[in-house]
Amino acid sequence: MTPLSPKPDRSSLAGPRIPNKKITKAVVPAAGLGTRFLPATKAQPKEMLPIYDKPAIQYVIEEAVAAGIKDILVVTGRGKQAIENHFDRSVELEETLQAAGKKGELASIQEISNMVNLHYVRQKEAKGLGHAVLCAKSFIGNDPFAVFLGDDIIDHKKPAICQLMAIWEKYHSPVLAVEEVPLPRTKAYGIIKPKSISGRLYQVLDLVEKPKPEQAPSRLGIVGRYILTPQIFSLLEKTKPGSGGEIQLTDALRRLNAMQPIYAWQFEGVRHDIGNKLEFVKATLAYALKDKTAEAALKEFMRQLVAQ
Repeated sequence: MTPLSPKPDRSSLAGPRIPNKKITKAVVPAAGLGTRFLPATKAQPKEMLPIYDKPAIQYVIEEAVAAGIKDILVVTGRGKQAIENHFDRSVELEETLQAAGKKGELASIQEISNMVNLHYVRQKEAKGLGHAVLCAKSFIGNDPFAVFLGDDIIDHKKPAICQLMAIWEKYHSPVLAVEEVPLPRTKAYGIIKPKSISGRLYQVLDLVEKPKPEQAPSRLGIVGRYILTPQIFSLLEKTKPGSGGEIQLTDALRRLNAMQPIYAWQFEGVRHDIGNKLEFVKATLAYALKDKTAEAALKEFMRQLVAQ
């Protein structure tokens, strides 16, 4: 990758935009092997590991639905059939619950299979996030779209993607969710070079994938929510493997930034990075404590553990 270079102030430029289009489509990359969670993920997709009482991917799908998204493409890989099965109907289970009079449980599983139009495509090779997004080209067509990364669960009364949509509706340009990360952790993120617009909103002057701390243009790291325009696909097709030998979405975004303004929103909410075991356990505890029937007993149990 070429080094970061100063760019002219483009805050007043409109650039090629897609006016008056709502975000109704989303892409959820879910083809990773989940090697950090072995042996649990040897035969079970990481996305199906439960955060308290729901598989991790369901939190992401529910966020998309809450934002009014109608169609979601899940980019899967070999051995991920459990994801499709979870969001499909289970007639036998429904009949069993109906016969047992378990109306609450029946309603909950019927809601899962009816919540949104889900579509699936396989990423045949593990070529990185950029390649996974490129797999959605035919599905997206000429529409703007959202991207959700399943490793990031963001808890807030206003879903993070809705926060980004508000920026999209004003500027009709790509929007990235960002979070301030510790300086030593910049090497794990795409990092933006920001220009402050107001409050939590920035214009992106440049981006770099996984910079060393001493080379990071800021501490604002891109996290798992994006709103993108379809121009990204032609750029991804021309993007060569970058960091880690993978096709990096950040590299294509850097080129897109020369074509149209890109904005970044420092989202409101608590982000759980469930891509590692410690944060996965913390997320499970956080969501378990939301269950009022379990809260008191769980707090007492944790007190006992700490006292040992």
